[in-house]
Amino acid sequence: MALLALGIAGCTITPPPKAVVATPPAAVNSATLDQYREAVAQRIVERNPSYVLRGKPQAMLRSLVVVSFTVDRNGHVVASSVYRTNGDDEAESTALATLRRASPLPLPPGKLLNGRGQLELFEDWLFNDDGKFQLRELASPQSLTID
Repeated sequence: MALLALGIAGCTITPPPKAVVATPPAAVNSATLDQYREAVAQRIVERNPSYVLRGKPQAMLRSLVVVSFTVDRNGHVVASSVYRTNGDDEAESTALATLRRASPLPLPPGKLLNGRGQLELFEDWLFNDDGKFQLRELASPQSLTID
């Protein structure tokens, strides 16, 4: 019995290591992409204050313009085009012009860049009848009633 007690006294009990749960790269990139999209939207709004709608967008929007654009590692918009629209030429022109005025955009995180050192994005411009817009990334909830 004394021998057993000596044997146990010489042992140390080490708890098993805590499991380390790594965040999957896709989740990190998704969070980073969301943050970058918000930074881009903020830049567009800052550079185009006279075009930005304050308050709630109207219930029935004049136009929704979806723009596809490519940003290089230096934040320059190297390509942009209307991806989807209802055919409102003025709204399309405003969306593309406000994107150009905002360039250069914030530098995109390197881990989001493709093999050519670019990042492709989409953003929605929500237009009221007066031609002012909000970006979907930053938009207030739309009005529920048609005035």
